[in-house]
Amino acid sequence: MHRYYRVMTRLADLGPRICIFGPSNSGKSTLAVAIGTARKLPVIHLDQLYHLPQTNWVPRPSDEFGQLHDTAIAGDNWVIDGNYSRLIPLRLGHATGVIRLECPTMISLGRYFRRSWFDRHRRGAIVGGRDPVNWPMLWHIAVVVRRNRGRDLAQFDSVDLPKIRLSTARDVAALYRTEGLER
Repeated sequence: MHRYYRVMTRLADLGPRICIFGPSNSGKSTLAVAIGTARKLPVIHLDQLYHLPQTNWVPRPSDEFGQLHDTAIAGDNWVIDGNYSRLIPLRLGHATGVIRLECPTMISLGRYFRRSWFDRHRRGAIVGGRDPVNWPMLWHIAVVVRRNRGRDLAQFDSVDLPKIRLSTARDVAALYRTEGLER
């Protein structure tokens, strides 16, 4: 198993257009904001582009989301968090670096409950929306994400860009500490 962070890849090595991937509730949005603040990069939360504001996770029409996505990645610098698999190749075509967060399923589920019940002002939230606990999201975290882990890691490993893989909470904490990032 590769430990990209431990081989001293630095945020500066990732360039001005950074993609952050990982399972639901793994800390992608929090990390994106921390990097954006530290490196003065605009932060793009794909959940906010994909879902209509003032709703509880109602998706936009696919072509509208695609246009918003393409406009966002056309910029000269950004940090973008989210997966949305069908658009990953386009994103990677514009990116200069990639970060992969990993998170055990039980921790993702715990974070999902916490953000749904207690965190009304979380980073990356849908503007004017709420994060209610629902079965489709529980299924997504517990079944779909677990089923796709191998595919997602293989895709990350095949990316020919500077990259950082954060496999454990210790890796994430080390990145925050050594790069001077604030949560």
